[in-house]
Amino acid sequence: MVGAVRKGVADGKKHLVTVPLTRANSIPQPTVGIGGAAKVMMRPAAPGTGVIAGGAVRTVLELSGIQNILAKQLGSSNPLNNARATLNALAGLRTLRDAAKERGIPVEQLYG
Repeated sequence: MVGAVRKGVADGKKHLVTVPLTRANSIPQPTVGIGGAAKVMMRPAAPGTGVIAGGAVRTVLELSGIQNILAKQLGSSNPLNNARATLNALAGLRTLRDAAKERGIPVEQLYG
């Protein structure tokens, strides 16, 4: 049993995802994630909204430190696939700085 826990922790550390947050502790842009037959749609929310999500999606979002978000599970109701879809969506998020770096332009040019 101890070996299984150790393996699980090691595997989890290999697959960590950094989640970019805004000042309102929300996500920077709307996103969709897919895991198996499950699809999760997420949108940023205003401060004070809270985590509006259900089931495994809510658990993953709360553990990732997001405090204001709107999320909807579509397709499958399987908790494991919904959690995978949530992680897939969070892994696809990027900041304005990342987008500007990919395009090779200054951040200020993205606003205009």
